[in-house]
Amino acid sequence: MNTKKLILSAILTAFALVAFVIEGAIPPLTPIYGVKLGLANVFTLFALYALGKPYGMAVMSLRIVLGNIFTGQLVSFIYSLTGGLLSFLLMILLKRFFPLKQMWVLSVLCAVTHNIGQLLAAILMMQTLAIAYYLPVLILSGIIAGAFTGICAQLVLIRLSKINFK
Repeated sequence: MNTKKLILSAILTAFALVAFVIEGAIPPLTPIYGVKLGLANVFTLFALYALGKPYGMAVMSLRIVLGNIFTGQLVSFIYSLTGGLLSFLLMILLKRFFPLKQMWVLSVLCAVTHNIGQLLAAILMMQTLAIAYYLPVLILSGIIAGAFTGICAQLVLIRLSKINFK
């Protein structure tokens, strides 16, 4: 295991956790429950592209576990985990088709997939398909949030690549 990558993934996990906690403390941007930017995902994307799949997975999973413990949102753990795992699976399957300059497109696809995963978890937990009507809103919010977080991570990695980050 590379010590430099391990330290950077720990720092990225800490930043992701701080972003998650701060975003959770900000009043909702919309009147629709659960719609947020997902700023912590910037750090997962960064880890995936800069460090590789295992480190990206570690950043995402540790942020979900610790974030839900620190914020006391243990009920939402299953939603976060389901959405996170589904979107990360898509991320590792499609990453080879999206170079750094198109990272934001992959981020959009993964954000939408994350929202679909959360919706599937909610359908299973609540045992009703009625909440599936929420899907168009989740797709739209996933497109917006995914584009924003993807562009943020993409711009940082492009800047760092110019100064020989790796």
